[in-house]
Amino acid sequence: MNASAPSHPHASAPAIQDDPRWAAVQARDPAADGRFVYAVRTTGVWCHPSSPSRLPRPENVVFFDTPEAAEAAGYRPSRRAAGDRAALARQHAERVAHACRQLENTDEPPSLAQLAETAGMSPYHFHRVFKAVTGVTPKAYALAQRARRLREGLEGEASITDAIFDAGFGSNSRFYETSNQRLGMRPKDWRAGGANAEIRFAIGQCSLGAILVARSERGVCAILLGEDPEALVRDLQDQFPRAHLIGGDAGFEEWVARVVGFVEAPGIGLDLPLDVRGTAFQERVWQALRQIPPGSTASYAEIAQRIGMPRAVRAVAQACGANHLAVAIPCHRVVRSDGALSGYRWGVDRKRELLRREGAA
Repeated sequence: MNASAPSHPHASAPAIQDDPRWAAVQARDPAADGRFVYAVRTTGVWCHPSSPSRLPRPENVVFFDTPEAAEAAGYRPSRRAAGDRAALARQHAERVAHACRQLENTDEPPSLAQLAETAGMSPYHFHRVFKAVTGVTPKAYALAQRARRLREGLEGEASITDAIFDAGFGSNSRFYETSNQRLGMRPKDWRAGGANAEIRFAIGQCSLGAILVARSERGVCAILLGEDPEALVRDLQDQFPRAHLIGGDAGFEEWVARVVGFVEAPGIGLDLPLDVRGTAFQERVWQALRQIPPGSTASYAEIAQRIGMPRAVRAVAQACGANHLAVAIPCHRVVRSDGALSGYRWGVDRKRELLRREGAA
């Protein structure tokens, strides 16, 4: 389709001139922005009603409910509309970052309605924007933040009950209903470094060297790559210092085979439950990594922008380094701003090879 003159059913000039939307365009009414856009057949671009551009002839105007509808019909945004879109994305990122700080710094998380009111949006619109920016819903972000507080409390001197209440849980029973989901184990086992928790693991071989796959009751909790199998086991022990590590049985070998198959051919995907454990910030970064398509890369700065924290580039790099789920959480798809591969927990050569395979796929 010719973008400069997209096909669309023609409407007569009198019909356009009688349309209240045309009056809004003539008035360059900013209150009409967000309700519709107009496109110009002769230029092939679309604009917001408030655009200061020279008014087109009415017989060349087509109205659309959304920018996406205009672009689906073959129109491209005007330079001003493209700039407005970038400005809106920055505005959304700033408002979501402010909402994240509200969720992080209050004992009782604000409601969706309260967050939306502060952001100047409807609850429905704010919910969509928050998830688009962070990859999770406001509720999921609040729960991850509460779990982070709980882990910090359990690592301190407070009693388990005090840690539960300090993290914002209204009652012991309310917490214990979801304790396995929040910690992967009982709180006293978490405090004891994973004591009494069972972690099954097995070591195999793939074209990238040795690979260790471990799973908890919740799902795969570690995928580690390296040359030395013993070093991988020590890494797992450091992650769960007092857990009961059990060599995988024949049934578990199937999980290992599926992970190895995913490493060898990333295009097949990995349809296994993951036990992702990190701080609220780390989980935001890891979620953003999982949204990078195979065969593509993003810079640390771009990931920081996507989570609404453009200055947190170094923290993003640290979150990538803290990832225990190689390939499943694709930190290998993150590069420096100049395109250089930079560091990788499991070696730059493996990072390069994974990207090559994904590009080939």
